[in-house]
Amino acid sequence: MSLITLGVADVSRARAFYAAMGWKGQEVEGTVFLQAGGLALVLWDREKLAVDCGFGASPDGGFGGIALAHNVRSSPEVDEVISAAENAGATVTRPPAETFYGGYAGVFTDPDGHAWEIAHNPGFPLAEDGALTVPDFDTT
Repeated sequence: MSLITLGVADVSRARAFYAAMGWKGQEVEGTVFLQAGGLALVLWDREKLAVDCGFGASPDGGFGGIALAHNVRSSPEVDEVISAAENAGATVTRPPAETFYGGYAGVFTDPDGHAWEIAHNPGFPLAEDGALTVPDFDTT
């Protein structure tokens, strides 16, 4: 697992909450990234996350508000993992495709409806052991 994305009602409020707990985050285009050991905790608008996961904009459309993400090293590996999940009984809610951030990703739900994004994101480096490091988004 590389990222846990929480769909929140108010990104600023959520960021302030985690900051008050001592967690430092970087905000990029309305999305907050917090380093959490070898993975990232992401705060994003709940409706945008639901749409991104293939559930549509309705907050009660079966979306639980959390997306787990597993980053892999290549686009073909995204296809392999999504295919294996589908063969195991997952529902593909967003087929693998190029992303707005220059990567490649798809989303499936497991038999209990948990959303998993499988992504190749060249902007998020993976260590040899698969640990993810949130990049420095400082553009100044």
